[in-house]
Amino acid sequence: MEIFWYGHSCFRLTERTMATVVTDPYDSKIVGYSPLNLRGDIVSISHDDPGHNMSSVVKSKPRVISGPGEFEIGGVFITAVQTTGIKRKKDEMRNIICVFDYSGVTVAHLGDIRKVPSQSQVEALGTVNVALVPVGAGNGLNAAKAAEVVSLLEPGIVIPMQYKTKESKIELDSLDKFIKEMGLSKVESISSLKINKNSIPNETKVVVLEYVHD
Repeated sequence: MEIFWYGHSCFRLTERTMATVVTDPYDSKIVGYSPLNLRGDIVSISHDDPGHNMSSVVKSKPRVISGPGEFEIGGVFITAVQTTGIKRKKDEMRNIICVFDYSGVTVAHLGDIRKVPSQSQVEALGTVNVALVPVGAGNGLNAAKAAEVVSLLEPGIVIPMQYKTKESKIELDSLDKFIKEMGLSKVESISSLKINKNSIPNETKVVVLEYVHD
């Protein structure tokens, strides 16, 4: 399978003969980056905010997943776990983590998660091979908490998202803070990540994706 990053929390997951997933499509007027014009069979929305819920920019009439549950669409098995908003606190927005299983390769999109998940929530996600993790604070995790979540999930690969870039309009921290929290000095970026079951590393590796200008 192959993973592309379109800025902020928006990714496209593809695999031949299987459904294409678009995660957290955004309103570029609010978030920055180029306006999205994507095609996909599935859109996942972590929470109801213009930076994450603009399913209308995906033009192919996709199936939208915006709540917890288990789904099977186009050969992709999806587990959606609610992490906040469960008790309906007045100021707490609901967040959904989606785990996408592509023939045994699992990709977890953590959405706009704001605190370290509970042990029961971690167990509900199952094995995570690739974790898409917010690292730049704002409404999401800061670098230190993001590193803590990575240590809990123990993914083979972690791809940071939702951090400061020259295209972003939102006030966020730089990626460097997270890279340092992970004990690294520098990580080279790549255009996309191609991965299969045999290429998942045993030790967690940080992969930085270049922003795709659609």
